Amino acid sequence: MSWHGGLFGDGDGVEWPRVLLLVLVVTVVVTLGTAAATSSTAFGPYNPAWDGSSDFRQDIETDSSVERHLVSDTVQYDHLPANDTVAFVTAPDERYDEDDAERVREFVAEGGTLVVLENFGDSGNALLSAVGAEARADGQLLRDEQHHFRGPTMPVATNVTNHTSTTGVDQLTLNYATAVDPGNATVLVRTSDFAYLGPEDDDLDEQNDLRSYPVATVENVSEGRVVVVGDPSISINAMYDEPDNAAFVRGLYADADHVIIDRSHDAAVPPLTATLLAIRNSPLLQLLVGTLGIGLVGLFSRYGMRSGLETVQSRLPARVRRSDRRDRTSATPGLSDTERAEYLRRRYPDWDEEQVQRVITALNHPRSEGEADE
Repeated sequence: MSWHGGLFGDGDGVEWPRVLLLVLVVTVVVTLGTAAATSSTAFGPYNPAWDGSSDFRQDIETDSSVERHLVSDTVQYDHLPANDTVAFVTAPDERYDEDDAERVREFVAEGGTLVVLENFGDSGNALLSAVGAEARADGQLLRDEQHHFRGPTMPVATNVTNHTSTTGVDQLTLNYATAVDPGNATVLVRTSDFAYLGPEDDDLDEQNDLRSYPVATVENVSEGRVVVVGDPSISINAMYDEPDNAAFVRGLYADADHVIIDRSHDAAVPPLTATLLAIRNSPLLQLLVGTLGIGLVGLFSRYGMRSGLETVQSRLPARVRRSDRRDRTSATPGLSDTERAEYLRRRYPDWDEEQVQRVITALNHPRSEGEADE
């Protein structure tokens, strides 16, 4: 192991305590960073697990034609042009209160497109009622014994209406979905004729109503549109790439300039993301962070070169350091400037000529009178 000598210290071999400390520090930093930037919340856009929707979020981020907005407060709806924006609300944990629901209603009334993905919760239906939409999620489990993916609770809906929102879509692959009661809305996608509603432990018998059920609808509300999908799982990582879920979701914002992922009534976003969102949405915080950054750059530029010079001096040959301790005004130093420059170029090949000359100038500069020798 002697070939490691000098890499982590001045000894003849590896200083293992220092190596282990370094590994521990890196591991802790990576772990804390991962925890601060990810989430385990179901349907969460920063959850990389099977039940998260990080693939959906990344799909939007890689689309250069749209700008993504992660909304943690409905006030942010007011800052975007409604007629160029599509908002996704996925199985909200909590009901939208009167003020929040009113902001979303105004967003739709001004021309925005609201997409609600809901199956068994009542928060999504309450929001649909508040914005003036007629479609509702049924709330019962949808099953299909004939046309399914990995079992009857994962029906494949193949009856797709020819519509601008279904371009390139031949089916939806569902997972614990429900039907959508359309009211006067236009049905975009239906199940096969062998689907039925009922509890998961309910056996298929004559009492089950086998028929084709709507699972996705669209309707005009004021100047905007409301899309209802009876399965929030089409956006999770485990189902997003199944036929043709991703194509259907992309089609819903194909003509938009802005996409909102509304997490205002779900579990909190990761701490790091929340911090970045707070800075992004607050000019005062942006000014504070910018000022702090400029200050740190100034401190580094002031003290960083001094530390670098001290490091270089400690690496120079002993005779160079000895000559440096003597009066630098002497006409006969231990090494000439040319010799020092040649040494520095060999020792630090990535330095440019300006850096080399700055170090030589610093080495030749006499110490202040009050500075003691080593």
